[in-house]
Amino acid sequence: MKKTSFALAVLFLTATVSLQAQVLKPSDAESKVAFIARNMGMDVNGTFSGLKGTITINKTTPDKSNFDVTVEVATIKTGIDKRDAHLKTSDFFDAAKYPQIRLQSKRILPKSGDTYYAEAILTMHGISKEIKFDFIAKPVSGGYRLTGGFPLIRQDYKIGGSSMTLSDKVNIVLTVVAK
Repeated sequence: MKKTSFALAVLFLTATVSLQAQVLKPSDAESKVAFIARNMGMDVNGTFSGLKGTITINKTTPDKSNFDVTVEVATIKTGIDKRDAHLKTSDFFDAAKYPQIRLQSKRILPKSGDTYYAEAILTMHGISKEIKFDFIAKPVSGGYRLTGGFPLIRQDYKIGGSSMTLSDKVNIVLTVVAK
């Protein structure tokens, strides 16, 4: 009887813990890592792919949630092949020397409902900076869809030189499906 009670208690605790925290992998095919930058007075939209890493969602204790994800710089797409090739050079991202962009959480706090606040480290072009942003975590079949975004200053990461036509501000837009 004691063994059965102990086994049931362990099973219950294991089930409870697994419901509280889910370690997920981002689905590159279902996700979108996008950016918008102004160039010559027009918005330039682009994306990165090759999304990899881990995302832990803990709805019961959100401050135990975390993420550590990367994208491949060489996958940059803006719709113009010549521009994409130039963005991969040392004039901009230097994809050969800095092949990945990494986003790693430091702290995640609940705000309201499905909205959370994240403090994270963004590393690109060999430079790491703290960023802060809100995101929404909505349940989907087998995991979560995380949506959010944040602005950054490209010069903070030494991407591209000074330019009269290219804005320093870039907006990042994330839609990440993690399963």
